[in-house]
Amino acid sequence: MPRMPEKRVYLNRDRVLRAAVALADEIGIDALSMRRLAQELGVVPMALYKHVQNKEELLDGMVEVIIGEIDAPVVDAEWKTVVRERVLSARRALQRHPWARSVLETRTRQTPAVLDYMDSFTGMFLDGGLSVDLTHHVMHAIGGRMWGFTQELFDDSAARKAAPPMPPEAQAAMMRQMGDSYPNILAVAMASAHDEGTAVGHGCDDQFEFEFALDVMLDGFERLHERGWSSRRAAV
Repeated sequence: MPRMPEKRVYLNRDRVLRAAVALADEIGIDALSMRRLAQELGVVPMALYKHVQNKEELLDGMVEVIIGEIDAPVVDAEWKTVVRERVLSARRALQRHPWARSVLETRTRQTPAVLDYMDSFTGMFLDGGLSVDLTHHVMHAIGGRMWGFTQELFDDSAARKAAPPMPPEAQAAMMRQMGDSYPNILAVAMASAHDEGTAVGHGCDDQFEFEFALDVMLDGFERLHERGWSSRRAAV
């Protein structure tokens, strides 16, 4: 009996990129390779190179997929609301893909997808009436927050996950030592209720802290806009 030919796997760039995102979600970005992705798709590695030239181009494309998950700017709303909702949508996208932040931070090539997002993000301020001058400085200030992340204060989550549980008496002794050596840090760290297991400090609500900082920045930008702020006048 003649052997039936194997069914050919149909690939296109979008399928390759989405499969890479799903695989990174499953095994982590460090374990992702062209060979591992090819195995996942049921093809030989060379089949992938018709759609992405190398792993760097694959990572750029994966960023495109993440950007595609960020909501478009809301319409018929004042500019602060538009910006706030876009940033929080970006944050939700990155939280769905924990590896995405590290990939974004290592990208050295500004792809059309990245430039489109940055242009749209900048346009939210300009459409809100902010001057080009103020918007320039706003974009510097907002930095990585436009992608939904920021460098958190005292982010020791990795170390805490790796460390074995500490007995209550040892925790109490550590807190006393902190109080003696670094009283100001301890006072601030203990000033509010904490949620167990989050990333900031010893368990602060990192989502609340992110939104708090975002709102402070947006309110500040609004005050500068209303005052007609100019970097030329500020430099005098």
